[in-house]
Amino acid sequence: MRELCLVLNLGSSSLKAALVDPTGACLWQKSRSLQPSDELDWVLDSWLAPQLKPFRDHIDLIAHRVVHGGEQFTAPTLIDRVVEKTLQELIPLAPLHNPPALRGLAWSRGWAPSVPQWACFDTAFHSSLPASASSYAIPTELRCGGFRRFGFHGINHQHVSESIARQWREHGKDPAQLRLISAHLGAGASLAAIRGGICIDTTMGYTPLEGLVMATRSGSVDPGLLLDLMRKGYSADQIASILQEQSGLKGLSDLSGDMQEIRSEALAGHNGAIRALAVFKHRLLQLIGSMAASLRGADVLALTGGIGEHDVALLAELKLELKWLPSLDINVVEADEEGMIAKLCRRHSTPSRSAAVR
Repeated sequence: MRELCLVLNLGSSSLKAALVDPTGACLWQKSRSLQPSDELDWVLDSWLAPQLKPFRDHIDLIAHRVVHGGEQFTAPTLIDRVVEKTLQELIPLAPLHNPPALRGLAWSRGWAPSVPQWACFDTAFHSSLPASASSYAIPTELRCGGFRRFGFHGINHQHVSESIARQWREHGKDPAQLRLISAHLGAGASLAAIRGGICIDTTMGYTPLEGLVMATRSGSVDPGLLLDLMRKGYSADQIASILQEQSGLKGLSDLSGDMQEIRSEALAGHNGAIRALAVFKHRLLQLIGSMAASLRGADVLALTGGIGEHDVALLAELKLELKWLPSLDINVVEADEEGMIAKLCRRHSTPSRSAAVR
């Protein structure tokens, strides 16, 4: 058996693991949901470790998905104690997502102490954003204090970018000329404007709250609305709960954040579901236009993620509504975060390319 990369993708509500060989082929993949009451170390010991036992001696690299790398990490990075300490300091930027990744790191270090551990960052692909796209119009002292647009879903956006570039090469086109809008549409949702494989704009910002309407996240709202809520006595934690857990499709529909349910209820005449679909589509079209403007046109719109890959009605609507972009091809690309994580960490695992800490 060839040497294998174990990919651990631990989020706030799910655990995904995959074994990927050097060719990029996924030989084994499992996932399970995580409940608030679950003890993560127990899940890893009792559920994951027994399944990995037959492959243990063939794993030569362990790669961890880390949602937020801040300004420090702009590429996959070999984890040592200094890097781990920096990752701990970045937890406030992603309090729901980075801690599980660090717990997975601690577990895998004990499970396979001699195997190199790598971190792959969702924010890294967006580190190429020009200052005009990454800057907020706020005072200099705040901008220089790290308050800027980072962008997220970068691992899958890069996977989409490389997949479409490969298709272009196969058809005799030059990928360096490709103007691509990658649309990651799932429970979380974001767009990325990619020119010649380089991300130049995106819809998420300092946190994964900015941008599109999502399952339970609001997307962009007027900051003045938040100030008004504060004046009315809402605490920061209450506002965070409203924006992250009670808004988006769920808040608009008064049903849930599940797009399939909302589609079904809209067909049955449910006013909230109809409203949710209308706002979701309006914001999506609005921001696709924004990404096309950043690219000065668009050649391909690639849909990915749970909604992007499976919502046939949305695909038909976009083909109709985007006819004003006459040269636009609309493609569907299956998400493959685990495969991309393994590929990126393999690329950077030679000594000359191992670190990406600024």
